[in-house]
Amino acid sequence: MIHNPKAYRAVPVGVVLRRVPGVTRWRKWSWSASAVLPGAAPAQWRELRREGDAVEYHADTVQLELHGAEAEAYQHGLGSKVPSVYVVMRESGGEHPLEIVLVTASPYEAQDYTDSGEEIVEKVPMPAQLRGLIEDFVAEFYQEEAFVKRKRDKKRVDLVQDGVGDPRIGKAADIYASPAQLRRRVH
Repeated sequence: MIHNPKAYRAVPVGVVLRRVPGVTRWRKWSWSASAVLPGAAPAQWRELRREGDAVEYHADTVQLELHGAEAEAYQHGLGSKVPSVYVVMRESGGEHPLEIVLVTASPYEAQDYTDSGEEIVEKVPMPAQLRGLIEDFVAEFYQEEAFVKRKRDKKRVDLVQDGVGDPRIGKAADIYASPAQLRRRVH
């Protein structure tokens, strides 16, 4: 892993959310992240497409940040069957039902957000343009660390019994004696 301060890139990414009718009477609408738009201009819930009751919105544009310390995670994500980015959202009580927290290419960071249970994390297929940018970043900054097996020293630590037992116990034979036997001996 590297810690190069120059190993940083950021690209604006628009998040497209899709709204479809809910499947239960308790939830009127069902929301999901359906796409990301690399290099998108700022937008606030602009309607992109409508097909019957299904509507897609360009909900927000956030910065996708790439850090050199996370290059291994990006490499892992690129190696998956369908390379993806992860959209982290939070339910909001405001005018719009969801707030976009971040977009990440790191499956490890996305996993961290799922652990809290407060955020909604959705996997979205990575567009080719974004994939090329991340592959270039990984090629430039990822360096696989060589595995170094730990070697044991030759010192025998089992030969000396240093600090064995409780100082209140008189002799080694008393170590396994029950407390009742010890009280009888004292009195």
